[in-house]
Amino acid sequence: MIKFPIIRVITKLLIPYILLFAFYVQFHGDYGPGGGFQAGVIFASALILYGLVFGLDAIKRVAPPIVIEKLMAIGVLVYAGTGFATMMLGGNFLDYDVLEHSFNHKYLPGGQHLGIFLVEVGVGITVTSVMTMIFYAFASRSRFV
Repeated sequence: MIKFPIIRVITKLLIPYILLFAFYVQFHGDYGPGGGFQAGVIFASALILYGLVFGLDAIKRVAPPIVIEKLMAIGVLVYAGTGFATMMLGGNFLDYDVLEHSFNHKYLPGGQHLGIFLVEVGVGITVTSVMTMIFYAFASRSRFV
């Protein structure tokens, strides 16, 4: 844990902007460069920065390991569930055309957009949780092993 107050204050100021940028990359990923993997790494970097500055115990209070473990599975389920949903609707695995609908196009995205969005969200959740869990594993090791 870093005891320098300037670093702690600057970290508290930077983390919301890092998270905001991660959400921008996540939700803009199907229109341009970015997406689930990049957003997941950026989001995890905010958590890791918090852990480096405030200590491992502080980050484990913010994002408990049991929650991170569950998020790893949820992210994979969202990704795989999207693929299986497309198969159940008569298409191939991740064939987004079968997600096309004919109601409320003003507020609901079309099939391709919805499918890509769900896959990117699943990937983002998985990457964030895996990177955070890797940080937990390395940060909790003894220094004299």
